Amino acid sequence: MPEIDELMRKGQEQLRVLMGGKGRGGGGSSSEGGAGLPRGTFLFGGLAVISMWLFASFYTVKPEEQSVELFLGEFNQIGTNGLNFAPWPLVTYEKFNVTTNRTESLGINGSRDSGLGLMLTTDENIVDIDFQVVWNIKNARDFLFSLKEPELSVRAISEAAMREVIAQSELAPILNRDRAAIEANVRQLIQKTLDQRETGISVLRVNFNKVDPPSRQVIVTAVDGTQARVSVIDAFRDVQAAEQERDQRERQADAYANQRGAEARGASAEIKEAAEGYRAKVVNAALGEASRFTAVLKEYKAAPEVTRRRLYIETLEKVLGNVDKIIMDNGDGGSGVVPYLPLNELRKSSLGGSN
Repeated sequence: MPEIDELMRKGQEQLRVLMGGKGRGGGGSSSEGGAGLPRGTFLFGGLAVISMWLFASFYTVKPEEQSVELFLGEFNQIGTNGLNFAPWPLVTYEKFNVTTNRTESLGINGSRDSGLGLMLTTDENIVDIDFQVVWNIKNARDFLFSLKEPELSVRAISEAAMREVIAQSELAPILNRDRAAIEANVRQLIQKTLDQRETGISVLRVNFNKVDPPSRQVIVTAVDGTQARVSVIDAFRDVQAAEQERDQRERQADAYANQRGAEARGASAEIKEAAEGYRAKVVNAALGEASRFTAVLKEYKAAPEVTRRRLYIETLEKVLGNVDKIIMDNGDGGSGVVPYLPLNELRKSSLGGSN
């Protein structure tokens, strides 16, 4: 290290001069011969050198930063937040902002012309993908020593991971329902690769900007032999719109089926409840009749004649209770009853019949 040796030698000479000694190559004090400089000049120069050395040795690390201290070019330690001391030139430092999100865009800004966004799916279709990778620094030491050009490394690893995941997927799910799953798989694969290389980089998310079929035109021949140029992306969008309409109709059909099923289940439950009520009513009535019959049978066994007579009277009362007829059981005239023959009514009836 000739530069370091030279700096140390110059520093020793300056200290020797400040302490009243002779400088290198000088034959006496600064006052001899009139050629030397005043002692105050050397003092001021020394103070300036010390101030510059202190300024170069002390540094501040903000909360959003990490610092790496190097001793003669080799890793020494990670700096702490706040004021740090790194005696220059033996110890140097590098500061990195670890909270700022960095974004790498792939398949955008003319890169499509070079084929960067065109990728092959597992069903041998081509898809045009524009996506972004958002990352930051999680370990300043690994970030400093593992990558020479971190941005280019992140771009290369991200493109390789995206091509690998797309190569394992079919075109239709990529264009429709599996975008979120693909983004998660690509992020995990990028992070795994970066961790294996100890890059100190954390991938926060992967965002799809656009996922479309290739924007080119093909010649289509109709049944009548006429030819027309059709855009591939327009045809895929028509298919995508048809699939969305199909899904919407399926959801409407499922909703109608669920509604009708709920109504049918409600009606079925209502009929079952009515049947249970009717069953309980009939069973309770039958049990009541059986209990009354058992009670009457017990009384009949105790007094058959009285019970028979009572049953006969109760039956006649039930049968003749709603009949407009009077029955007298004490001879022709009865007791205290005046016989009455409605001759006028009979005459009216006979006259009405003759007419």
